[in-house]
Amino acid sequence: MLEASILHYCKYQERCHMEVRNKLYELGFTTPDVERQISLLIENGVLNEERFAVLFAGGKFRIKHWGRVKIKQELKLRKISDYCIKKAMKEIDDEQYIQTLERLATKKAEELKKDRSSLARKGKLYRYLLQKGYEQDLVLGFVKDLL
Repeated sequence: MLEASILHYCKYQERCHMEVRNKLYELGFTTPDVERQISLLIENGVLNEERFAVLFAGGKFRIKHWGRVKIKQELKLRKISDYCIKKAMKEIDDEQYIQTLERLATKKAEELKKDRSSLARKGKLYRYLLQKGYEQDLVLGFVKDLL
C-alpha cells in the first residue's frame, strides 16, 4: 500500500527516483519498504524518470536559461539514466537554444561595456556563458562576434 505522505510528495511536483528514495529514508522507512514504495509509485504512473528528465531539462532551459552541459550535469547528479538524459536533450529546440544563447550573450556584453579592457570583457563574457552551461565552441563564436 502506498504511503499517503510520499504520494502527496510525488504528486506535488515531478520527482526523480533518488529524491523519492531519500525522502522515504528521511521518513524512517527501511530499505525493503523503500524499494516496495518506489515500485508501487512506478506501477501507478506517479514516478517516471523519463518524464522527470524531460520536464527538468525543459524547465531549466526556459526559466533559468541553462545550457545543455549544465542540464546534463544536474541530471547525472540525480542519477538519471543516459537514455533519459538523451531523451531530455532532444526536447530542447536547437533554434531556440541558439536564440537564448545569443540573447544572454548580447545582454551580458552590454553590461560589460563599462569595463576598460577588451580582453577582460571577453574573459568575463566567456566565463559567464560557460557557467550557464553552454558548449565551449558555441560560446567562443559568440564572444568573438560580440566583443
